[in-house]
Amino acid sequence: MFGILSTRLLNISIQSFCKARQLKTAESVIIDGIRLGVLPDVVTYNILIDAYSRLVGFDAAYSLLHRMRQSNINPDVITYNSLIAGAARNCLLSKSLDLFDEMLQIGISPDVWSFNTLMHCFFKLGKPEEANRVFADIILRDLTPCAATFNIMINGLCKNGYVSHALMLFRNLQRHGFVPDLVTYNILINGLCKDGRLAAARRTLKELGASGYVPNAITYTTVMKCLFRSRKFEQGFEVLQDMRDKGYTFDGFGYCTVAAALIKSGKVEQATGYMEQMINSGIKHDLVSYNTLINLNCKEGNLEVAYQLVDEMEKDGLECDQYTHTILVDALCKTGNVQGAQQHVKHMEAMGFNSQLVALNSVVDGLCKVGEIDHALKMVQSMETRDSFTFSSLIYNLSKARRFRHASQLLLSCLRSGMKILPAAKRAVIDGLRYSGFQGEARKLKSKIQLARKVHR
Repeated sequence: MFGILSTRLLNISIQSFCKARQLKTAESVIIDGIRLGVLPDVVTYNILIDAYSRLVGFDAAYSLLHRMRQSNINPDVITYNSLIAGAARNCLLSKSLDLFDEMLQIGISPDVWSFNTLMHCFFKLGKPEEANRVFADIILRDLTPCAATFNIMINGLCKNGYVSHALMLFRNLQRHGFVPDLVTYNILINGLCKDGRLAAARRTLKELGASGYVPNAITYTTVMKCLFRSRKFEQGFEVLQDMRDKGYTFDGFGYCTVAAALIKSGKVEQATGYMEQMINSGIKHDLVSYNTLINLNCKEGNLEVAYQLVDEMEKDGLECDQYTHTILVDALCKTGNVQGAQQHVKHMEAMGFNSQLVALNSVVDGLCKVGEIDHALKMVQSMETRDSFTFSSLIYNLSKARRFRHASQLLLSCLRSGMKILPAAKRAVIDGLRYSGFQGEARKLKSKIQLARKVHR
């Protein structure tokens, strides 16, 4: 009885040190325990394997199996589950499968968590069919799936682009008596939002409210952010109001989501108010909130304040990311300082940011706005990557400069290659030709645009 109690206390101590990330101290406690006659058991090593897997690496965790065998301690299903989970975290699919086979070979029967972990690994590597086979294997082995099993399936299907399948599974499970929890609803709502199925997401949100569960801030923020991204600002603000009516408070992410949406919809004063509320509520600034504030000040033309925020952010130990620099490049272009924007792009290249497409698009548009269209054309030709925004900007600005023939040639070339051009750029070319007296050319261009659209449907 004394030995059992002592080993249990030993394991509690080791668990505490592992949670505190003090693996060396945990190892010292084991050595001291052995000297006092308190021997480790399989639970001791399971704690260590999980800690080594998370904090050091898979190989270090796997090497503990050898120590266990030297101590005549047999691994159990929890041991292998921890190792499989460690391999999955590092996307070592072959190692996860090997461990699963090894477990079977030494006579350890996998439990539902073994299958859950393997299923998660397959989904993480973009192999939903294999994950589905693992799910079927759980049923065939007469194991009882838990809520986590279904959550892994629904989440994995959503993240791999099978949102309709996830929704079908969700409904089938409900018909067979499964009562989804808040986590399940949040996973499904997030998947529907990212797939652009906003109506279905809002219906699921209402269903969640009627189910007896109370949607949390994560639920509301997920739907709200998706609506804002789809530029459905009014619906997004309705969700926001519903959230506030129910007494939810924002975290930093929530405040930044709302402020960013308000900036995009041109409601800069309201955005400023939300960021002030965030500061007054005592939420510490992170990179996202700093970027939101920098963007806010750039939109208001307060470039000096924006750069002060950059300095403040760096003093707080945060590094500017690509988005920070892109905001500043765009702001410099908007104020007509295109030369300064170009220098900033070179600074980004020197810092190792590989893709500056958004920043370069701002410079192209900025050059056009200050009348340097030929310079912009040369710049576009030298760019390694170009997208629909690059060419839409060029076409629009060529039209504004009354270079309609060049604009129409570029427009048709883009459409024939399958590239989508913004409607505003198309209208600028057609309207420019029409109002300049080239009615026939405007009609011909319009029919060619329609033909190109049919070809690339």
